Amino acid sequence: MSLSHVVLTSGRALDLSALHLSSTYGGMLEGYPCKVVNEMTIRGLMLAAERAFPSTPVHLVPPPREYPDQYTGAFGPVEVLPRVACVGSFRSTALDPAHDPILYRSALTVVWFQATPHVPSDCDAEPDLRDVAWDELAEDHEL
Repeated sequence: MSLSHVVLTSGRALDLSALHLSSTYGGMLEGYPCKVVNEMTIRGLMLAAERAFPSTPVHLVPPPREYPDQYTGAFGPVEVLPRVACVGSFRSTALDPAHDPILYRSALTVVWFQATPHVPSDCDAEPDLRDVAWDELAEDHEL
């Protein structure tokens, strides 16, 4: 049983089988949000996703970045990502029409950021998440 269903803009229906939400800057003890910190955060999420779901490809939905008019520190301008970092494991029907639809599913692990800690559902998911190019990124797996 899935946690939620997401419908991509392409019309493909996905099942969300696992979801990890975390505060984007929750572990930051010093410094400020900037490009260097954000790139380390994204790299860490991608590595965590690859370790958690080693049999599926991992895709990053490029996050929106805000540049508030604040003091520029030693690491450059302030650059802010959305508050919630998400890692989700998604499943759908097989990509290859030659695969038996009972024995095969396609899978993709997705890393994305969103403003609130809500579970994506149906057509109410983040627009960039719904635009994922599933047919190019996911892989078929035999059950």
